[in-house]
Amino acid sequence: MSPSSTNAVAVYCGSLSGTQPAYVNAAISLGIALARANRRLVYGGGVNGIMGAVSKSVLQNGGHVTGVTPTAIAAVELQDHEGLTDDQRSNIVVASMHERKVEMAVRAGGFVGLPGGFGTLEEVMEVATWTQLGIHTKRRFIKAVNQHIITFVDGPSSFSEHDDFDWGAATLEALDAWIWEGGKPLFNWSQPGASEGEKLKAT
Repeated sequence: MSPSSTNAVAVYCGSLSGTQPAYVNAAISLGIALARANRRLVYGGGVNGIMGAVSKSVLQNGGHVTGVTPTAIAAVELQDHEGLTDDQRSNIVVASMHERKVEMAVRAGGFVGLPGGFGTLEEVMEVATWTQLGIHTKRRFIKAVNQHIITFVDGPSSFSEHDDFDWGAATLEALDAWIWEGGKPLFNWSQPGASEGEKLKAT
């Protein structure tokens, strides 16, 4: 998959707030940065926890969000931020968790992992694997252990400063500085005429 022309950012994160104030503060900071940079947030669609914090922050600062939710979760948990236009907030309901990941990847030009659980870890690892396999060369952040596929955004050395650190600006700076340095992909996923979505669905 060639780099996407969209500047939207897919954010993987938890539906709980976690145990450290810095987790929510990082989400809020990222939301502000995305809105200021006019970059749409693509995320899991929830309004609680880290998901809610980042999406509300984007919207409260004049930005736009797209939530992607599997049917089984939407039937129980799908909520919406109140008083929004379709341009500000769109909801997409898909059949499965895999379709959710594909839909988010197709709509984003970069990927960010915020605090979350096993699902968040799996999502970040999958988009990193897609890069390693040559399915896409989009940006993502989470130390470059394998050919710069993943970049960690380091905060201040003192944890006491993490609550007020501008994680959003640091994250967008890392996304925009990322360059694919992996050389030739392990496999050729470029079937003639195949769209991004078709290549992702082949995984």
